[in-house]
Amino acid sequence: QLQLVESGGGLVQPGGSQRLSCAASGFTLDYYAMGWFRQAPGKEREGVACISSSGQITNYADSVRGRFTISRDNPKNTVYLQMNSLKPEDTGNYSCARYPHRLCTRSADYWGQGTQVTVSS
Repeated sequence: QLQLVESGGGLVQPGGSQRLSCAASGFTLDYYAMGWFRQAPGKEREGVACISSSGQITNYADSVRGRFTISRDNPKNTVYLQMNSLKPEDTGNYSCARYPHRLCTRSADYWGQGTQVTVSS
């Protein structure tokens, strides 16, 4: 069965770092672009980062560019999101998603349940 299971969320101080992991199963990761999304309370869901199937192309939201890094380890069926210099506005539920193409597209075809990240002092 297809599964995306996120982990690594929690409470972190402003300026701190956190690494999220997305464990994929039930499909071959090599053929799919993968991405991370987040949703803060009372706000619309937004795309944070995405990475092509080969890992050669990455895209970031303006709000996280330079602070967040998306990566993947296809043999381990895992996608990561390294978050540095965290700000309170980074707080939200972070979910991993699969795109039906080797490149990032507008619509994903499978989603995980997400992991909560709270940045607060």
